[in-house]
Amino acid sequence: MANIKNVVIVGLGAIGSIYAVKLSQFDPQCVTVLVDEGRKQRYQREGILFNGERFDFNYLTPQDVKQPADLILIATKSQGLSEAIEAIAPLVHEDTVIISLLNGISGPTALAERYGWEHVLYAFFTGHGSTRVGNAVTFDGVGTIVFGEADNSHYSDKLQRVVDLFDQAHIDYDIPQDMLLAMWKKFVLNVGVNQASAVLHASYGDFQRNPQALEVATMLMQEAIHVAEAVGINQTETLLPWCLDFIQNMPSDFKSSMLQDIEAGRQTEIDLFAGTVCELGDAHQVDTPYNRLFLKLIRALESAD
Repeated sequence: MANIKNVVIVGLGAIGSIYAVKLSQFDPQCVTVLVDEGRKQRYQREGILFNGERFDFNYLTPQDVKQPADLILIATKSQGLSEAIEAIAPLVHEDTVIISLLNGISGPTALAERYGWEHVLYAFFTGHGSTRVGNAVTFDGVGTIVFGEADNSHYSDKLQRVVDLFDQAHIDYDIPQDMLLAMWKKFVLNVGVNQASAVLHASYGDFQRNPQALEVATMLMQEAIHVAEAVGINQTETLLPWCLDFIQNMPSDFKSSMLQDIEAGRQTEIDLFAGTVCELGDAHQVDTPYNRLFLKLIRALESAD
């Protein structure tokens, strides 16, 4: 397989903009952002301000695709995944690799159902994340793409191609041997912190200082862990200690993405978290009362004036 030379990013939000900037700094000609016509005109007019510096990327609409992509990075919100899956169809060819950086655990499977596992790698973003307000993105540089096959004891050809690109572009990454366990660590963390923070309006510092707030997040995480056990994830005893350690080591003033969505009046990814926990719990006869409650609470917050 040839080296990756042509990267297309779908979604130029808080995560997608990080990698659009990194790849553009490596080689402006290697990266293109797939957008609709309205966003293309707005981005060309306003640009993206990343840590105060304006960036003008190469923009492409699905109707203008003339060549396939070697690598597609999907960084939309979960609500945009279905649209993104169809939008990238003209870009997928025999050797295209597709990586979804969405929260949750269902994105890779949805992509593989459409394009086949021969094109798809598991992945997620971890770190401090970034904050986007309008066209301005702020990022402190602490972020890693965790990715790979389900079992990375041996690197596949498509995995090695992405590793080579990330090394050249100085993109931080991690390839755990058990990728499914790594995916569930991030998922369990999000189930606890994102949902509890949205209802309690709590920053990471609130979870660090307030045992009652942390207990709320832990109850939600414990249900997700019981579901992980039921679906056959290995080493589930490591999930909660990993999540608690992550919470304690985050900057105290950071807010979860779901809390930011609630404060901005945006739709949240509650279906991706509590929705998934409850759905899998039903399928495997695992009770999930706390996640059912938070599913209703956060939907109520979304509907509030």
